[in-house]
Amino acid sequence: MDTTWLGHMEYRRALELQMQCIERRAGGEIPDTLLLLTHPHVYTLGRSGDVANLLVPMDLLAREGITVERVSRGGDITYHGPGQLVGYPIVLMGKPDVHRFVRSIEAALIEALADMGVASRRIDGLTGVWAGPKKIASIGVGVRRWVTYHGFALNVNTDLSYFRRIHLCGLKGREATSVAEITGREAPLETVRDAVAAACARHLLGFS
Repeated sequence: MDTTWLGHMEYRRALELQMQCIERRAGGEIPDTLLLLTHPHVYTLGRSGDVANLLVPMDLLAREGITVERVSRGGDITYHGPGQLVGYPIVLMGKPDVHRFVRSIEAALIEALADMGVASRRIDGLTGVWAGPKKIASIGVGVRRWVTYHGFALNVNTDLSYFRRIHLCGLKGREATSVAEITGREAPLETVRDAVAAACARHLLGFS
């Protein structure tokens, strides 16, 4: 799996890039690819997302320059912003098995977090990665032309106050955490990026 670091990129531009990569991967022009990046502040709602899970008025967010995007991934509402590592795996699937693919992303993130001294886990019935009772990574994927897109968001040095404006992933009473909150210090994003890329290369194999 190739990895491409895109730096800090606006959400819609990244989505356009994913669409281009889907076409190129489906056509055999590129190998399976993991796009890694960070986003400006944005809330995204998945296919079945309920806007009632956004707890602040839209006009307030607009005044702050924060957009709300309805997208074609699974899952409900989540937040992206600075200090958060976002990954979009562009993977050709010989036989679509989204459940196994999501479990593989979870396994990769759990492994990468362990490399950084952060214990995390799955919770049955709740997609994503959890550190204790708090969510440290959200996952939502889509499949188009047998190619995966969208992906995961791992809270590294994220300002967690933005999660208090939503019912995280549609779950009332659930809170978010980050690598920085757990370890008590800011984590170098480059170190986290490299650990996640290596773990994804190991776990996101065998789908073509």
